[in-house]
Amino acid sequence: MASLDEKKQVVAELQQKLKESRAAVFTDYRGIKVSEATDLRRSCRDAAVEFRVVKNTLTQIAAKNSQIPDISQFLEGPTAIAFSFEDPVAPARVLMDFVKKNNKPEIKGGVIEGEVVGFSSIKTLADLPSRDVLVSMVLRGLNGPLTGLCGVLQGPIRKLAYALQAVQEQKAAG
Repeated sequence: MASLDEKKQVVAELQQKLKESRAAVFTDYRGIKVSEATDLRRSCRDAAVEFRVVKNTLTQIAAKNSQIPDISQFLEGPTAIAFSFEDPVAPARVLMDFVKKNNKPEIKGGVIEGEVVGFSSIKTLADLPSRDVLVSMVLRGLNGPLTGLCGVLQGPIRKLAYALQAVQEQKAAG
């Protein structure tokens, strides 16, 4: 059994992670085989997500000390947390992809940018296109009207060029 000092250290570490993370997704890890857990941890690592199995009581204490809204509904049964300190969508996407492949684990909910959200919000977040795709969609949307404006502005110049060419051909012929 862990000593009181070790538990305090774990609480302090969890508290810091909960404060600094942009997203923390809570999941039940029951039924996951060792090979599947290894794949999940590798996927998390590739996406810059930290996956950690935690004790519910220590997590509850850390959450209270971090001024995070009540997350007790997520802390029933064995719990693991996927933290992301950069991309708030990454843990949701990694866990949902894993659930689609393996039909487990059960995602309980999470804390995204300081807001407590349920499973449906996590699923919606995971289904969003990646940041790069969203940026390209915005740029394409901005580029469309500009391209159209250029085409409209070139129309009279093009007509003038055709008219001058017709006058030149007419003078050369006659």
